[in-house]
Amino acid sequence: MKADNFSLPAYFSRIGFQGAALADFATLKRLMRCQLFSVPFENLDVQQGKVVSLVPEEIYRKIVERNRGGYCYEVNSLFAMALEALGIPWQFVAARPMTYPVRRPKTHGAIVVTIEGEQWLVDLGFGSYGIREPVNLNWIDREIRQDYETFKLTISKDRDYLLQSLSDGAWTNLYEFNLSPQEWVDFEPANYLNSTHPDSIFVRSLMVVMQNPSGKDVLIGDRFKSVSEGRTTGWTVRHEEIPELLQQKFALRYHQ
Repeated sequence: MKADNFSLPAYFSRIGFQGAALADFATLKRLMRCQLFSVPFENLDVQQGKVVSLVPEEIYRKIVERNRGGYCYEVNSLFAMALEALGIPWQFVAARPMTYPVRRPKTHGAIVVTIEGEQWLVDLGFGSYGIREPVNLNWIDREIRQDYETFKLTISKDRDYLLQSLSDGAWTNLYEFNLSPQEWVDFEPANYLNSTHPDSIFVRSLMVVMQNPSGKDVLIGDRFKSVSEGRTTGWTVRHEEIPELLQQKFALRYHQ
């Protein structure tokens, strides 16, 4: 994944990454957490009636130069640009979200990285439910504690990888995927669907998430919640309060 205007130093500055950047797991983990805690998951463009651009240069400009965020294709493709610049092998994978009551198509895009002889799931774009560090694809049926969240990777009935999260003592299915490599163009139909279809969750509701080491801040529609060390507080936000909340909690301006 390349963009003609991509600058690794500017990307590092945007996500607050400091220190040596090597093609190793330690760098991969730090890089993922830095971006996750600096770049919000958000759908402001979709809420303004725009189709999200998948042009790499426009994604870079939006997130790095304009200090915006994005949804899965945008934030994960930006991360892939950094991996490419660092010489870290990676591939896109298509994932089937399992958080719906009915079976859905594979509309989510994630990354699998191969580093130090191991394969790792890397995903910065699954909203408030996503992983917070790389997950080793060999960690099958093992509880994976990441900050105050717990995940598990298992094998689905379709023989795909199935990512789950622990919520209220029960395992919730997040998404399933396999290692069939995807080209960037393969995500264009799903991106158009997510950007425009009236049943798309991104069309139906404002959605903004900013992760942090102790939890996350989440705005869905007019409902804001803050999760810190496993404890949740929340309240309803009036429409006129949303622009200020976006700036204070997510460093975003509603009209850009």
